Amino acid sequence: MAEREPNARLRAADDTSRIATTGFMNLEDPDYAYMFGFLQADGHLAKGPGQKGRLTVEISARDIEILHAFQCLTPYNSSITGRTRSTNFAASHQSAIWSLYALEARTKLNELGLPYGRKSTEIRPPRGEFSRRDYLRGVIDADGSVGFTGQGFPFVSLTTASTAVATYLCFYARQVTGAARTIKRNLRDGIYNILYTKEAAQALAAHLYYPGCLSLDRKRTAAVSLGTWSRPIDMRFAPDRRRWTESEDRLLLALNNDAAAAKELGRTEKSCYIRLWRLRTGKSPLPADA
Repeated sequence: MAEREPNARLRAADDTSRIATTGFMNLEDPDYAYMFGFLQADGHLAKGPGQKGRLTVEISARDIEILHAFQCLTPYNSSITGRTRSTNFAASHQSAIWSLYALEARTKLNELGLPYGRKSTEIRPPRGEFSRRDYLRGVIDADGSVGFTGQGFPFVSLTTASTAVATYLCFYARQVTGAARTIKRNLRDGIYNILYTKEAAQALAAHLYYPGCLSLDRKRTAAVSLGTWSRPIDMRFAPDRRRWTESEDRLLLALNNDAAAAKELGRTEKSCYIRLWRLRTGKSPLPADA
């Protein structure tokens, strides 16, 4: 099992002071917002007989320091253990497990939006005020990836079964990067795979992984490294495609003329021609009231 970082005691003292000031799991606190996002994505809240139960988080042993950070942020007894097992990806995989049993802590987490039992499709961003970028960084640290593609392009991605979380990431990332994404579950396993690349990935990573933030060390290092990429001079910049709205579809169908629609909608005639063809042939769904 990995050793604690040298300044762990000092950090624990700082966290104890913070707990007394802000309260456990105050989601306006950046570290608690991050921790809650991570727990929603990678934690498991289980009920036992009566009022018994536990919260567990099992991650690779290489990331154990984040569990120590959670332990310091939690004013209840908890434990960190390790185990070695075989997986589909390795004959011998070492993991670290953080376990928390306190009813008061479990109740607080459940009230904030961490469900008991199977939760992958049920989780959603917290209600009320919370530190948004820190929450999303926690979700991405648990269920996302940051790095370079096989072609050497920067990327930030998230894999989630939650419609609410996928929608919120797309909404928030568009505010930060200007890049629009439309979510759609993949056919194989019903999961959303949301991907940002090149400049959009650089902007999102720099925003989420700011200096001094609580995060997995390896992903923070990867996020910083994305800033070293520069677009080659001969690489064409393709802006995000402007997506059709139902109101535009209605107008296009009403005019039934790609040239006239192009002037009204501020689009090219070719774009209007192709969209009109797709609507007429059923390649794209008609507006609800068409």
